[in-house]
Amino acid sequence: MVSRGSGFKAPFPSLSIPPDPVRGSEGPRRENHFVSDFTDVDTEETWLSDDDLATVRGRVPMVYVDAVPVRVDSIGEVTHIGLLLRAMADGTISRALVTGRVVFGERIRHALLRHLEKDLGPMALPRLPANPTPFTVAEYFPDPTISGYHDPRQHAVSLAYIVPIDGEASPAADALDLAWVTPEEAMSVEVIAEMTAGHDRLLRLALGHTGQLP
Repeated sequence: MVSRGSGFKAPFPSLSIPPDPVRGSEGPRRENHFVSDFTDVDTEETWLSDDDLATVRGRVPMVYVDAVPVRVDSIGEVTHIGLLLRAMADGTISRALVTGRVVFGERIRHALLRHLEKDLGPMALPRLPANPTPFTVAEYFPDPTISGYHDPRQHAVSLAYIVPIDGEASPAADALDLAWVTPEEAMSVEVIAEMTAGHDRLLRLALGHTGQLP
């Protein structure tokens, strides 16, 4: 069963989709502004305008990070996976992982922290890896048949990580909900049916990487 407060259900016929989709969305600039003790990169200064972003997207691949938020037990085994509910770039309201763009001058670990705190809240306390080596690289294309990872607006190369969450997480930014599910629930037909853009494939790879694929 999905953990309390998840609101896990489909479809969402009466829910209007925000104009700024999740993957690469500019959104209100105040939501993307991030300065903390962990990084001196101010995304307010390095963010592209809508016109510049459209130009770049049409000519070069974009760099992203994907994060699979997990709860682990005392021996480090994954007990639950955090799945957001949000508007996706393909126009659907779907269960999704934490994802976002790396901005100019930003280190990978800082991008991970920024997007995890933006989506899960400042009290999530993500445990970033000492060595930021991704468990896989996902290649998103406008054509969904190329790789199985789909972003209708751009070609994006995303470094994917499994990140334990030690604090209190709650849906933030443009996320509508956060549900914590077990590995078995995550791979159920019902949950998989609510994931798009290839995030179900990424989640399966993450569970396989941890040796906990049902």
